[in-house]
Amino acid sequence: MSLTTAESAAYALVLAAGQSHRFGGDKLLASLHGKPLIAHVGIAVAQAMANGFLAGGVAVVRLGDTRLGWHLDTAGLELVPNPDADEGLATSIRCGLNSLTAVGRTPPAGAALIILGDEPLLRDDAIEHLVYYWRQKGTSVRPRYAQQPDAPGHPVLLDRGLWHLTNALEGDRGLSTILASHPGSVATLDMPGKNPDVDTQDDLRALEGGGSA
Repeated sequence: MSLTTAESAAYALVLAAGQSHRFGGDKLLASLHGKPLIAHVGIAVAQAMANGFLAGGVAVVRLGDTRLGWHLDTAGLELVPNPDADEGLATSIRCGLNSLTAVGRTPPAGAALIILGDEPLLRDDAIEHLVYYWRQKGTSVRPRYAQQPDAPGHPVLLDRGLWHLTNALEGDRGLSTILASHPGSVATLDMPGKNPDVDTQDDLRALEGGGSA
């Protein structure tokens, strides 16, 4: 079932320009179950696009990062180089949103599904539930996973009406801080399972030993 309309649509915004200091570098290319972390994310996004829940997507990368870019381009995402990636996550969020507001994008972006590139357990059905909720309720929404009930859930589907809030972001601050300061602006959707991020080598080993992604 397609939820893309001529009026507006949800697009993916994959954040993949981090330096991975805690991991030791090249985190998104590290292997999990025989595929790079970023490839797992790309597969889920590509499936959601193929099913019509996402009209397309962009991936924010570091300038010249061709190896990582190849996996994202293969998934059908537009590459958006961030010349200010060293200044933190906030610049990548704004860079991606600016790209989604480009004149001539059809259908126009009504929401951005902001996806962290280091969450390889992302599922295409989770994406579809979030987009369906946004389309039905007209509000931003994020998941709450049964196995991580106290953790802020990702990805966050941010309605275009809230994009201006990202102008207040600085450094490596993500969306949680600004959304917390606007209570009621983002709904929570309960989902099974979990979607942990990979910050360290130990995180990766834990996922590698915990079954298929």
